[in-house]
Amino acid sequence: MALDRNTGLNSLGFAKPPAETRVVVAMSGGVDSSVVAAMLAEEGYDVVGVTLQLYDHGAALAKKGACCAGLDIHDARRVAEEMGFPHYVLNYENIFKDAVIDEFADSYLAGATPVPCIRCNERVKFKDLLETARDLDADCMATGHYIQRKLGAQGAELHSAADANRDQSYFLFSTTPEQLDYLRFPLGHLPSKAETRALAAKYGLPVADKPDSQDICFVPNGNYASVIEKLRPGAAEPGEIVDPEGKVLGTHDGVIHYTIGQRRGLGIGGLAEPLYVVKLDVDARQVVVGPKEMLATRSVPVREINWLGDGKFTDLNERHISVKVRSTRPPREAILRPISDTEAVVELLTAEEGVSPGQACVFYETGGTRILGGGWIWKG
Repeated sequence: MALDRNTGLNSLGFAKPPAETRVVVAMSGGVDSSVVAAMLAEEGYDVVGVTLQLYDHGAALAKKGACCAGLDIHDARRVAEEMGFPHYVLNYENIFKDAVIDEFADSYLAGATPVPCIRCNERVKFKDLLETARDLDADCMATGHYIQRKLGAQGAELHSAADANRDQSYFLFSTTPEQLDYLRFPLGHLPSKAETRALAAKYGLPVADKPDSQDICFVPNGNYASVIEKLRPGAAEPGEIVDPEGKVLGTHDGVIHYTIGQRRGLGIGGLAEPLYVVKLDVDARQVVVGPKEMLATRSVPVREINWLGDGKFTDLNERHISVKVRSTRPPREAILRPISDTEAVVELLTAEEGVSPGQACVFYETGGTRILGGGWIWKG
């Protein structure tokens, strides 16, 4: 694929032929990153595939539906062999444990509902792996994430994927402007996953029909509690289920088995109205339950903010934006009021239920596709 006639740039945005442009592709072994690597190799780029080994294979091999396991490393290597580019496996187990797994366990034990995939992108893939790509003299690093990078008046901007069902912007809000300069997301413009699978079939990739990973990679079958018990023995201590006034309604076998907003599995029957988990008091070992309206929140305190909008975050006293407080919900209109460069209060125009400490609050341009950054919800 030659240079664009109008801009003089190749498809990755560099003013030189693809053969002289080195790109490191982060390969998880799944269909998305495999297609990215194959597509760039076919376009003639100098592709180097890198797969991260993030945790013990012995534990991972038996498990389907997770990324970065032994089988996935094998799949990534096969794709590299068939497309004829070098492939490296980097052992990041210690980094991953320190930067992602330990915090996940601690934050879960503190009653939060963490999102380790964001921390993995922020602290492992877009930090250590990105440094490795620079060490390999790569011009850029490409991933299979469904998100778009567009050039605006003030440089690279982050935009939602064309396919709203696949959009991964919630998990990438902490990407810094400097990282964004270096990253490329070749799948973000595709209308649906069907196009990705069609490309995989076109390139004859062995992973064309491989199912998508569903769970957090180190949490088999979505069973958080069993992972936490392994990491933090004694964490599942029994306690009481109480109402907001402190009246005991029942008992539980560990706060770690509950999440904010949970309704099923409380084991409390015979009540006039359904009850939901509204608070987890780790120190008192209490699960506090109450009516659904107690879950509704309008004011959301946010910290560790990463700002991707124009100008400085504190330039304006308030901004009218849209926010997502859960990955599965559409953006809702809100007012963003900075307290400092990294802290703010988000006021939701319509109250949201189940706003949980430990989740991300991601900022979007209202009515547009641009991601303006985001932060972490705390003491909700």
